[in-house]
Amino acid sequence: MSSSGKGREREIERLADEHRRALRGPSWHGPSVLQVLDGVRAETASRRAVPGAHTIWEIVRHIEVWDRVVIRRIEGEIFDPTPEQDWPPVLESDEASWTRDVAAMVATHEELNAAIRGLTPDALDVRAAENRPELSRLVYGAAHHELYHAGQIAILRKD
Repeated sequence: MSSSGKGREREIERLADEHRRALRGPSWHGPSVLQVLDGVRAETASRRAVPGAHTIWEIVRHIEVWDRVVIRRIEGEIFDPTPEQDWPPVLESDEASWTRDVAAMVATHEELNAAIRGLTPDALDVRAAENRPELSRLVYGAAHHELYHAGQIAILRKD
């Protein structure tokens, strides 16, 4: 394999590592998603701390949605969620439902991380369509998206 091929393989490793760190840490910037969710209970997750803003719970569901979107795009599907799919409503606000939704977010994150690790160097430059970003930008964007929302969660959970 050429040195550029090895460099692209390292880029895939970095992409997967950045994505993993967004959820689990450690990161240089501060807490990861799971670190800011540590100790959050259903009552806090469902509280609308800022009128008109999303709850922690809604953000967790939204993160899961977008990791799923990225998986679908990696698989070659051109998919954009509807507004209802983008921010799915929280229908049950008990501890079991909260635990289930956090677990679903983590499972989807892990599925996406496996898909990232399975990318080939040539796939990094693939665009699902002309007006879409390359897969490398899409994957970095997934990590950035999670960290953006980790910051929101950190603010929303303050009492």
